[in-house]
Amino acid sequence: MVVVPSLSMDQAELAKISGVHHYEERMLYMLMLLRRPQTQLVFVTSQPLNPSVVDYYLHLLAGVPTSHARRRLTLISCLDASPTPLSQKILDRPLLQRRILEAIPDRLQAHLSVFNSTPLERTLSVRLKLPLYACDPALMDLGSKSGCRETFAEAGILHPDGFERLNTAAEIVDALDTLKGRYPEMRRAVVKLNEGFSGEGNALFYFTGCPETGDRRTWIRENLPNLRFEAPMETWPSFEAKYRIMGGIVECFVEGEVKESPSCQARVNAIGEAMTISTHDQVLGGPSGQVFLGCTFPARDDYRKEIQESGYRVAQVLAAKGVVGRFATDFVSVGQPDGSWKHFAIEVNLRKGGTTHPFLTLKFLTDGIYDHDTALFTTQQGHTKYYYASDTLHSALYQGLTPDDLIDIAVYNGLHFHGASERGVVFHLMGALSEFGKLGVLCIGDNPQQARFLYKKTESILDSVSKEIHGRR
Repeated sequence: MVVVPSLSMDQAELAKISGVHHYEERMLYMLMLLRRPQTQLVFVTSQPLNPSVVDYYLHLLAGVPTSHARRRLTLISCLDASPTPLSQKILDRPLLQRRILEAIPDRLQAHLSVFNSTPLERTLSVRLKLPLYACDPALMDLGSKSGCRETFAEAGILHPDGFERLNTAAEIVDALDTLKGRYPEMRRAVVKLNEGFSGEGNALFYFTGCPETGDRRTWIRENLPNLRFEAPMETWPSFEAKYRIMGGIVECFVEGEVKESPSCQARVNAIGEAMTISTHDQVLGGPSGQVFLGCTFPARDDYRKEIQESGYRVAQVLAAKGVVGRFATDFVSVGQPDGSWKHFAIEVNLRKGGTTHPFLTLKFLTDGIYDHDTALFTTQQGHTKYYYASDTLHSALYQGLTPDDLIDIAVYNGLHFHGASERGVVFHLMGALSEFGKLGVLCIGDNPQQARFLYKKTESILDSVSKEIHGRR
């Protein structure tokens, strides 16, 4: 397997994410495939990986000597820290392409694995003459915010009222005016870029002060620059310029006193079979709770099967259109007075996402299975597992800590993953720790409470140790 964890997305959108150039490390869970004794792995990155980070993952391989796994792992770096997508960097380096091919023992049994699929990855696949296990870029519009709404309509699942295929400020004004006319009580609506990432391309429009009679459209046009953006540094001129280029949608903001944000992960295999593979409840933040921070697995007991069923219907529609690979459907779920839930489909991430790496880490660590009948994960020993995961454990106090420091802290305080009990903490994004004070954690437990406790314990220990270190300065 050749792994190219390129984030081939709008670079201005990615720049909003702290430490984004380290997000290639999120796919290091693929190293755990080396548990299979005949697997060879080539992992390509923009910059060299810290050797301690690589050792950390290899030591998670139960039953496989580290030296044996390391012989089957080839690490290749472009030595290029620019914001250019990794796939483009590889395409610009013919000799590096040759090194990748020379590291593959049998090209007839090799394939290319990527984070998301664009024309860059398709071109790289052709150049290397390796099959790409991902969605054809020609179909990627199905995963845009506009394409998602059309998919939901075809699948016959509930989604917020709104408009897609918009490109101009005037079209945004028309859409907002129409929705306000349909729902006079509506307090706010969402304006989204088609290719926003992790919720950072979203903005809220508030109707506070909007006239009930008279020239409502003029009021909306004059107040449109006051959109409340999820990205901290976003401005109306910048947002409008990107909206003209990539397009977007306007839809009702889903209100509710009791709300959750579940998602259903699915995949379509190489012969076109659609299947669901997990459910999560997302942990969201940002000014209005639209930015992905982490997730819990599985989704809540009282609706995870409903989410799984809706996700499967989306997967069937996408499979019929030729989509291949992994993707996730996100929902906003509103609790009803009778105890039931109403689920609004929000978007499809037609790529690997924030819930991919924690679930596959659990699967590769335990060789367990996801049971579709219960929507739970069970290890080979018959134990049900739960987890709490985050990409955004962050503190200015953590800046200056190296991956070696983090590993020392984890070992001294018993935070590492224990193979015998199949519970504990697995770290990722460790390369972002020293510069940005940011890292990712996956906390695996025997129940949801234990998983959340492990996260709180990890945060508390890191805070305590960091404060002690700063106090000694």
